[in-house]
Amino acid sequence: MSMAEETAGTEASPWGEVTPDAARRLLLAAVEAFAERGYHATTTRDIAGRAGMSPAALYIHYKTKEELLHRISRIGHEKALDILRTAARAEGSPTERLAEAVSSFVRWHAGGRTTARVVQYELDSLGPEARAEILALRRQVDAEVRGIIEEGVASGEFDVPDVRGTTLAVLSLCIDVARWFNVDGPRTPEEVGTLYAGLVLRMVGAGEAAGAAQR
Repeated sequence: MSMAEETAGTEASPWGEVTPDAARRLLLAAVEAFAERGYHATTTRDIAGRAGMSPAALYIHYKTKEELLHRISRIGHEKALDILRTAARAEGSPTERLAEAVSSFVRWHAGGRTTARVVQYELDSLGPEARAEILALRRQVDAEVRGIIEEGVASGEFDVPDVRGTTLAVLSLCIDVARWFNVDGPRTPEEVGTLYAGLVLRMVGAGEAAGAAQR
């Protein structure tokens, strides 16, 4: 799946805010290059060439290569946060909302895996200030999932002795999909999302806690 195909889907398309068109083309070219070669092995000449532009044209829109990565990371994390926040604040039980949070988060990481790999795995390439901003967004992502799990524990739907550790495990499971998902593989992003939602519900003991209380 090419970046053009990835950005065709709603969940995998966080780049609408990037204008003008030349800036968006450069950003998409940077995503492809960073995912393929890694941030440090990619040059601004590589990025400009992929976008069909000159290296000088890149600096009209982005002062540095790090600025490109920072913007990719910020937009990607904001999209991930929006996905989880929408699920967490929807109507329904904690079980229903956790299932939707996991399913939609996994679909985004599978359907937009090129973008997700850069967003999730190039954090350490950012400078201290930019890295701090992205870490703050990650803490908000963590808080949305942790909040659903805490509600499930409080209502008796979940049996989770370690909420923080379980939250980390759930997010790690979802994020890792970007590393291994293959569009030519046996499952679609939707199928993987459904599979992982079921796995996570079993992880938190959804249904088991209520059953134990009735015995």
